[in-house]
Amino acid sequence: MKIRSSEITPKTTYLSRKEFMKGAAIAGGSAFLAACGVSPQNNGGNNSASGNENAVSFPVKKDEFGTETTPFESITNFNNFYEFNTDKEAVAKDARNFVSSPWQVEVGGLVNNPMILGMGDILKFEQEERIYRLRCVEGWSMVIPWNGFSLSKILNMVEPKSEAKYVRFETLYDPEQMPGQDSKWYEWPYVEGLRIDEAMNDLATIATGLYGEEFKPQSGAPVRLVVPWKYGFKSIKSIVKIELVTEMPTSLWMAAAPREYGFFANVNPDVDHPRWSQGSERRIGELSRIETLKFNGYEEQVAALYDGMDLEANY
Repeated sequence: MKIRSSEITPKTTYLSRKEFMKGAAIAGGSAFLAACGVSPQNNGGNNSASGNENAVSFPVKKDEFGTETTPFESITNFNNFYEFNTDKEAVAKDARNFVSSPWQVEVGGLVNNPMILGMGDILKFEQEERIYRLRCVEGWSMVIPWNGFSLSKILNMVEPKSEAKYVRFETLYDPEQMPGQDSKWYEWPYVEGLRIDEAMNDLATIATGLYGEEFKPQSGAPVRLVVPWKYGFKSIKSIVKIELVTEMPTSLWMAAAPREYGFFANVNPDVDHPRWSQGSERRIGELSRIETLKFNGYEEQVAALYDGMDLEANY
């Protein structure tokens, strides 16, 4: 389903935490609210119109997944990034000195051509502006212009072996820089996974920034995953390792609360979270709720991946 320009979350909708909390009661009170993680930065879509001289223009992915945007601004004070803090408003402050350069991503496991990619290598892939919805398991959503490219481009380079069934992703583990990793509630480092056919789908994106700019620390600098048909906690941040494996990875949230967070985490309004409905969501900055779409609106592009599966049992 095509995203209209009017759906894109502008600066004026990123108001105060007080306004957000008017519609966030459904997600309140639990230590097990997933780190779905998004933090839009200053818009860079058309350079001068964005008000940011450092913004870069990228080709826009012109298909049913997105549309061209007019410049707009967002702020970075509402972030889920438990490695720094569980308080969304504190993440930007706690992450401000995070060092994300130099950076390497190790790609290996069951592949014929393992490699270590520096950010210079990653940025050599043709970057696109990809405008995708993001639906948090907590019941809120945004529409984000990401900078990036299909994950499949990296996977094709390393040539997965036939026995590889899953792709495992791992975040940096560095408690000195990421004080939240001192918490004993979670099994660090943050781990996520996709089935290999999911990872090869064109929508699965390696993101290198937002709104034409490189990521700020609180957004997952310098490189993260975006899987727009799944709940946001699948979009792992600050990736240092991508590994092809035979066994289904156990993600951080599966380990922390297996009854609440399954491996697939496909957006499905027919399958409620154990403590709240997933039938609707609140777009950040809007007071009214909107209907949640199956696969977050990308059913046409991804439903075939799950033919024959019981989507209620495999949540």
